[in-house]
Amino acid sequence: MAASSLNRTNTSPSGSGYKYTFSAWIKRSKLTDRQMFWRVINPSATQYYSYMEFQANDTLHILDYSSNGTLAIVTNRLFRDTSAWYHIMGVVDTTEGTASNRVKLYVNGTQETSFASTTYTLGQNQATTGTESGKNNYVGGDAANNLRFFDGYMSHVAFVDGQALTPTTFGQTDSTSGIWKFKNPSGVTFGNNGYHLKFENSGNLGLDSSGEGHNLTVSGNGRQALDTPSNVHATMNSLVKSGNTFTNGNLTITQNSGTSYQNSVSTSAVTKGKWYVECKLSNVSGVYPGVGIIDVSEQGAGNGDNKGYFGSSDNPKGIQLYSGGFYSTGNNNNVSLTSNSTNDIIGIALDLDSSTKNIKMYRNGTLITGTSVTPPDPDGGYAFGVTANPSGSGAVAQWNFGNGYFGTTAITSAGSNGNGSLFEYDVPSGYYALNTKNINTYG
Repeated sequence: MAASSLNRTNTSPSGSGYKYTFSAWIKRSKLTDRQMFWRVINPSATQYYSYMEFQANDTLHILDYSSNGTLAIVTNRLFRDTSAWYHIMGVVDTTEGTASNRVKLYVNGTQETSFASTTYTLGQNQATTGTESGKNNYVGGDAANNLRFFDGYMSHVAFVDGQALTPTTFGQTDSTSGIWKFKNPSGVTFGNNGYHLKFENSGNLGLDSSGEGHNLTVSGNGRQALDTPSNVHATMNSLVKSGNTFTNGNLTITQNSGTSYQNSVSTSAVTKGKWYVECKLSNVSGVYPGVGIIDVSEQGAGNGDNKGYFGSSDNPKGIQLYSGGFYSTGNNNNVSLTSNSTNDIIGIALDLDSSTKNIKMYRNGTLITGTSVTPPDPDGGYAFGVTANPSGSGAVAQWNFGNGYFGTTAITSAGSNGNGSLFEYDVPSGYYALNTKNINTYG
């Protein structure tokens, strides 16, 4: 949602404006950057405001600042997982007799109790700013000042005016896995300013599903994604150290120069199953970007910028197609091929189930001769990734793990056999997109 937001103007609050609850399922993309995912403020008079945000050190901060005082807490806990969804819920209730109970923060159903800083100067039975009439209620960032937009994914965003709810309204513990998971809220009175955004209508992302008809106005370049708390799609992993730039929900990689190859890999890795992904080389930039697979035990989470290209002696359990060749050191395979061009879409089909495991590469829907090889048995699981010569910069790789976009542009015509996912070209029969539902079923 970078550089995008949704908003509506508050009317008279419910219950004297003493209580509210904000709940959202959130998947981060960009770390070490101050980003607001909810904000209430008057654009023409920014004196008093409320917000929830990730701070630049990756802590969580909730604040309600009014003429009567302030409620604010900042966690000690850091939130740096870019591969998973967090359920984050903030509750403000000034009817509480104990000052420290007037603001609460829950993550994945558990209340945060360890704080780097606290402020409890807003007194009992005092009106909050979060529900104040005339102020704009924003989802996705500080659109009033055009800064600190959230960069990532959001699902089932709910604002409840006049009630201090508990996390079990929006989530529950899975009886088998013990993992906190999404639950559709029922029986909730959302109040005069409440809303529930499911983001199910791609043409109207601000559609309110609370029953109150409080639709939000959409601005910016936000778009619908198939990545949800119930089915987490792979993205590129910004925690793997490299000098690359990550944008568009960590699905676009811009190569930067460095002292060694700049490698980026997917958040999910597999040891079995049949998987298909696509990567659009929207700018090859003379850097010879390579796309393929790499054993994560070779790449490691901290050394994306000090390993060789996929298939080199430094990364022997890697395979890549680059502009002019195909490398697979584990198979002693080095085939000279026609160079990739800007806007070529490379499809990668990885079969780890057949008696003869294999990987096949496609360029714009056509199988590339010489790229069907047997990958070595992985030690840590194969991730998909991109690598480029360190001497240059500017190459751009846009990944589609089944969401149906290259960068901010939707695929032009979905191929067949997507099994619920959206790819530009036909998916080979029996292959699946890299997401948690498919991994649980076929991986």
